[in-house]
Amino acid sequence: MSEGRQGPRLVADVLVYVGARLLLVAVLAAAILGVGRLLGLQDFPFVIAILFAIVIAFPLGIWLLAPLRQRATASIARFDERRRLDREQLQARLRGDEPPGDPGA
Repeated sequence: MSEGRQGPRLVADVLVYVGARLLLVAVLAAAILGVGRLLGLQDFPFVIAILFAIVIAFPLGIWLLAPLRQRATASIARFDERRRLDREQLQARLRGDEPPGDPGA
């Protein structure tokens, strides 16, 4: 992956993961409301269904969304490593030293 593409890739991976978490909550809330209607609870509060869905989605998302979470975490780690290298190079230049890992210098 090119250095210029790490930022957009990071954003895409994190947005896909967040979107999947939100979709999981929406599906669970719809399922809770549907089960409530099947049980004859026509006035089941929407807020209660959302709160139950959030609580259920926390542990469920750990297992169901593990590949997406790992991909987002890896993207964040690559981005952080690049920032660390850039910071080290800048500090070396400011000291007047040879920047570490600086090709062409």
